[in-house]
Amino acid sequence: MSDKRDYYEVLGVDKKAEKDEIKKAYRKLAKKYHPDLNKDNKAAEEKFKEVSEAYEVLADAEKRGRYDSYGHAGVENNFGGGGFNWSDFSHYNDISDIFGGGGGSIFDMFFGGGGGRRTRRTGPMRGSDLRYDIEITLEKADMGLEKTITVPRNMQCDKCKGTGTADGSSPKVCQTCGGSGQVKSVQRRGYSQFISINACPTCRGQGQIIEKPCDKCGGAGKAKKTSKISIKIPPGSDTGTRLRLGGEGEAGTRGGPPGDLYIVVHVTPHNRFARDGRHLYTKAEISYPEAALGTEIDVQTLDGKANMKVPAGTQPGTVLRMRGKGVNVLGGRGRGDLHVKIDVKVPKKLSRDEKKLLKELDRLKKKIRAK
Repeated sequence: MSDKRDYYEVLGVDKKAEKDEIKKAYRKLAKKYHPDLNKDNKAAEEKFKEVSEAYEVLADAEKRGRYDSYGHAGVENNFGGGGFNWSDFSHYNDISDIFGGGGGSIFDMFFGGGGGRRTRRTGPMRGSDLRYDIEITLEKADMGLEKTITVPRNMQCDKCKGTGTADGSSPKVCQTCGGSGQVKSVQRRGYSQFISINACPTCRGQGQIIEKPCDKCGGAGKAKKTSKISIKIPPGSDTGTRLRLGGEGEAGTRGGPPGDLYIVVHVTPHNRFARDGRHLYTKAEISYPEAALGTEIDVQTLDGKANMKVPAGTQPGTVLRMRGKGVNVLGGRGRGDLHVKIDVKVPKKLSRDEKKLLKELDRLKKKIRAK
């Protein structure tokens, strides 16, 4: 999946594009690279497939959401490990109304003739992926965390072992759709024909009929259960960090493998520190004499208090850096830095002695400037 281009780039649309804009871009490119208009041009055929695959994902709200969150890995279940699966080509109406209702060779090429019949996979199918959002503090995100979470999910029925049948019986091929899981109807209007393809009402798109369903799962082959799963949040995690737990998603269908579980990390805002990647930002307050003469102060870090030198003549708003006092680097070694912004505190009330000393200081400064 890593060699594939970004689907938005393929269609030439922005990531915030509306569905109508995506469809318009797709129709334009599909017509441009239509194999009938580019005979003996293998590159055009591959372009057409790439454009169609991109539209197949971005035109579907659910698939688009998974793609936006996880990239190509989030939708690989729809296309399998070996590329785009034409048997899952669901935007038939969008392409048919571009090329005139399915009478052209494009449908013979990709759908086996007859104007668009699709064959549904009736064998084992991979289960759906799941997402679990977890909220942790900045301190735990820095140091890492091991935690047991509770996840509700559909798991394989332990009685029928996922087959959905009782007493070891086998499903039978649906006589209505012939095992395809779909039924097609054709309407002709003059020289045009309109083809609609829908899920088979008899088998509900499965292509098979279970005459003796399992009495525990009702023929579904899986049942909702709550599982406890141990997870490890690595040191240096930040909001948006995603972890993949293979095989911990929904159970597959008809003996297919389970999907994956994605853990999405959210770090709660801190009342003292602001974070930018591996670096932290905070504030420290000193007095006017300390700013003028220099001083040493204790600064709160994620690991406790640490001593920091403030050089003489420090101006308000100066940012001093404490190396290695930031956040652990995710997946690497070392830590970021802590940046401390210095605020100089000006007292609202002064004692008689303080006023006297400040006036004397002011007199001396004026005398020095007058020389």
